[in-house]
Amino acid sequence: MGDSLSAAYGIEQEQGWVSLLAERLDGDAQVVNASISGETTSGGAQRFADIIGQRQPDIVLLELGGNDGLRGLPPAQMRANLATMIEQSQQAGAEVLLLGIDIPPNYGQAYRDAFTGVYHSLAQEYELSLVPFLLEDIALNQQLMQSDGIHPTADAQPIILDNVWPALEPMLEETYQASSQ
Repeated sequence: MGDSLSAAYGIEQEQGWVSLLAERLDGDAQVVNASISGETTSGGAQRFADIIGQRQPDIVLLELGGNDGLRGLPPAQMRANLATMIEQSQQAGAEVLLLGIDIPPNYGQAYRDAFTGVYHSLAQEYELSLVPFLLEDIALNQQLMQSDGIHPTADAQPIILDNVWPALEPMLEETYQASSQ
């Protein structure tokens, strides 16, 4: 469940990190990409209950908030929307992997700290696995970013997957073990 960073914005769908994840899992798990470019946490929260009800996932990767930040929306609002989706996931028996993002420095350090702090506080409160910054080793490398400076290139997608994998792999193993008993 994400925004353009998970919806393969500006690149071919099969080049996106979510598609690469499905390839890596090679049929061992079904991957459903419910990401929409431009999605905010508010929009995600509105769609989320239906998606959870239809798909009944074991694991939810929650990658939202970047568009809230770029629009300067209040971090408390973002936090409430993410908390709603986390609670709905947990009530449905799904584990949540929270994928954090940062915003450009021109938003000011106080806003950035409040923004990134949302991910850390939610991970702590709900005892979630957290990838603190999805675009680690990518965002500041112009070669790995599209000309807009916001969206990663196709070459960056395997790195994004490698950023997610160390937190996701133990969750997958735990889910696999639980389902095979």
